[in-house]
Amino acid sequence: MPSRTLPNLVQELESVDGLRSGDAEQLARDLEIFAHPVRVQILDILTRRSGHVCVCDIESGVSVKQPTVSHHLRLLRRAGIVQSQREGQWIYYFVNRPELEAVRERISLVLRRFN
Repeated sequence: MPSRTLPNLVQELESVDGLRSGDAEQLARDLEIFAHPVRVQILDILTRRSGHVCVCDIESGVSVKQPTVSHHLRLLRRAGIVQSQREGQWIYYFVNRPELEAVRERISLVLRRFN
């Protein structure tokens, strides 16, 4: 499901008193992607690498096996935070930095309302 654009979200949050249902749902989706320690570890591995990373290299950095790593990568890809590229038989994963920055900004923007 595509996320709402950041400029639209900023405008809506600045123009209303309460947090709209759609904004709350988006925040919950954004937070949910970080709600599992394996996904956080995978993002940490991918953000520390400048290039593309294969599943076998990710697996060596986490405490779960390849099928579980692949499951969490699928969720991260569905959220748009991680992308992949096939090279022959290998699939390499990398962070979609613009989308990660957009998620970080959406979370920060909404959390600032809770002061």
